[in-house]
Amino acid sequence: MDNSNRSISEANRQKLRDGETLITIAYLENDIINASGAVFVAARPETIWAILTDYNNLSEKIPKVVESRLVEDNGDEKIIAQTGRSGIFFIEKSVAIVLSVKEFFPRSLSFEILEGEFSVYRGEWHFEPSEDGSATFLSWQALLKPRFFAPPFLVSFVQHQDLPTILRAIRELAEADEKNSISPTD
Repeated sequence: MDNSNRSISEANRQKLRDGETLITIAYLENDIINASGAVFVAARPETIWAILTDYNNLSEKIPKVVESRLVEDNGDEKIIAQTGRSGIFFIEKSVAIVLSVKEFFPRSLSFEILEGEFSVYRGEWHFEPSEDGSATFLSWQALLKPRFFAPPFLVSFVQHQDLPTILRAIRELAEADEKNSISPTD
């Protein structure tokens, strides 16, 4: 799935620049959920890329990721094993998946499930640089359908709850990394 021709509308770009986190959830046939989110990050795409491709340390950086490890490195294609934890109210569930991640530096990371607790889990991270290249419109989109029983409204609720938390955490981490990489010239 390469949506690199997809671009964020100017109206949404302004909302993102103003600090909003945009989340969209759509119900598709066969109980598949199309979830997407976007955030504006005051950091270059390469800074965000470095965070999201540090596969062995994602659990230390990204909320809801309990474990992540690089299983296989085939150049621009990686096999990643991950365990995530999410839930609603007092009910939490851990889910384990193995993903194929294709890297298209520095514009996108596409992913698709190879095995695990989803029958459908594929999508992409998309990095769209700002006009001057000093910031990034970061978006995530995925089609999801768990193998375990979870009504679509529940899956969508969890996505609507978790996705903003994840996007904001990436923004904060990338902006801090960007500031730390800029050294004073005096």
